[in-house]
Amino acid sequence: MIEVKNLKKIYNGNPVLKDVNATIEKGEVISIIGPSGTGKSTFLRCLNRLEQPDGGEIWIDGKNILDGKTDITAIRRKMGMVFQSFNLFGHLTVLENITLAPMALLKKSRTDAEKKGMELLQMVGLANKAHALTSELSGGQQQRIAIARALAMEPEIILFDEPTSALDPTMVNEVLSVMRNLAKTGITMLIVTHEMRFARDVSSRIFYMDEGIVYESGPAKELFENPAKTKTRAFLRRIGMFNSRLNKSDFDLYHFMGQFTEFAEKQTLDAKQIKTLHLILEELIANIIFPEIALAELEIGISEETKQTEIRISWQGKNGNPLESQSGAGELARMIVKKRTSSSEYSTLENGFNQLFIKV
Repeated sequence: MIEVKNLKKIYNGNPVLKDVNATIEKGEVISIIGPSGTGKSTFLRCLNRLEQPDGGEIWIDGKNILDGKTDITAIRRKMGMVFQSFNLFGHLTVLENITLAPMALLKKSRTDAEKKGMELLQMVGLANKAHALTSELSGGQQQRIAIARALAMEPEIILFDEPTSALDPTMVNEVLSVMRNLAKTGITMLIVTHEMRFARDVSSRIFYMDEGIVYESGPAKELFENPAKTKTRAFLRRIGMFNSRLNKSDFDLYHFMGQFTEFAEKQTLDAKQIKTLHLILEELIANIIFPEIALAELEIGISEETKQTEIRISWQGKNGNPLESQSGAGELARMIVKKRTSSSEYSTLENGFNQLFIKV
């Protein structure tokens, strides 16, 4: 569906894209990861000519979009784009934002456009906001509207340029949930993201960009677990994932904390951050999880750029958010954890598991 050959882009004499080569098949979900400033967003913007490349070729459905004879407007109609900022019209209602382009460019009737718009709003969980002004909505809601607006043009490809980077941490998951569901529909998606867990879970392949090229690519699981190249390994180590199986019957808190401390120090967390995480984990595991749940999976991720820590605990069996339990025994522990974390979210997953997601 997309083939990129020797793509180059230069800013003020600085080559941001030196020699990018990539092939994307129809229906693939490609997450593009890598350090800041390595041309990830520039690459996306070149694909629909929001940026004019300085060399190379971009073939979409057999047409080179850098050929002056190619109808770029027709190509762009096949490609939706969701930006970091939402770019919605604040003086229009949600439904008007979604129906404007299909009526103007696809020549749809108002009736058909509104019918499709309501279907898309239902898909992103905001049908009840159809007649609200977009300026009245939260950032997460506005980004979900932006996704619905992109889908309203019935694109074959959607480009996501760090769609959660401008959001408050409490709103990130609602947007990622919509994107997870969209990834199952078969539409071709290219996603620039720093959300590593999301990239690993939803992507058919990962592009790791560095040195102005696609430095390494491969199936998501393979690239995350066994990257072949040095810089990819270094980047993923800086992201850092710590996994542990929590079994109440033989859990050794001191051994666990020793392993976690070693991991946290490798991620260059300072002593104060590690001490805070020790307190959260001890209260969470010993006084909140284990009184109610005997077996769970724990995953801790640390962001490369912000050092923000994400804690995920998943389990089968007992439903309900353990941070909101009415059990008096863990009341102090719950208060300690809530006070020291920026957000928490409980959800039930399709595979029958429960999940508690905490950001510190």
